[in-house]
Amino acid sequence: MSDILMQDRAGPEGAALDAIDPRARLIGAAGFACVTVACSWLPLLLAALILAIAVMVLSGRAVGPTLRRMAAVDGFIFLLIAMLPFTTPGDPVFTLWGFAASREGIVHSAEILLTANAVVLALLSLAGTLEPAVMGQALHRLGTPERLVHLLLFTIRYIEVLRAEHLRLRRAMKVRGFRPGTSWHTYRSLGYLVGMLLVRAVERSERVLAAMKCRGFSGRMPVLSAFAYGPRDAVFGAGLGAVLIAMIAAEVAHGAF
Repeated sequence: MSDILMQDRAGPEGAALDAIDPRARLIGAAGFACVTVACSWLPLLLAALILAIAVMVLSGRAVGPTLRRMAAVDGFIFLLIAMLPFTTPGDPVFTLWGFAASREGIVHSAEILLTANAVVLALLSLAGTLEPAVMGQALHRLGTPERLVHLLLFTIRYIEVLRAEHLRLRRAMKVRGFRPGTSWHTYRSLGYLVGMLLVRAVERSERVLAAMKCRGFSGRMPVLSAFAYGPRDAVFGAGLGAVLIAMIAAEVAHGAF
């Protein structure tokens, strides 16, 4: 699963952000997301998006897969963005099929689009390039409860296993002549598919738990690596902190806060 999460790399390990402490990267991602969401001035949001692009370059992420993920996010909010200009009261700018689009609605749509892209791109670059085990260890060191960390790690590890099992069951249904439609047979077959997937998930979880107990698992996951906060991490934190403070100051000066 870690290979799947890291496949968006543009090249081999050794990107500029790889040397930064994972805890600093997680804190930076959370801080950037909070500040960006709180901002509403369009030039500032555009600057945040440019900063997120710069972070993506430093993280070594491949441009193509990253843009495809960003397109998926934009597709998810497309309906909201497309409707806001016609549902927000304000000064009309143009008319489409008898519906007037307001300037305030267009501005609001642009704010949502820039904010979503900047935040998602920064999260993908700062946190999305971390190995799951490293991310879990960093979250635990930052004070996250161990059970939540274990839940996150198991989810990341076994969601791909469940996906592979789902695809295997679907292939078996197709081999037996199943063709989806709008009949009760299709609905029953899909219900059986979901039920079998849940049964297989429970069976797999029991086998995994037994295997972990055989290996001495006692509720804690020992790790071999140790984090060390160094000068480079301090420079990264200070630089990003200064940028975020400057963003807050610009937003306050603009009068949005």
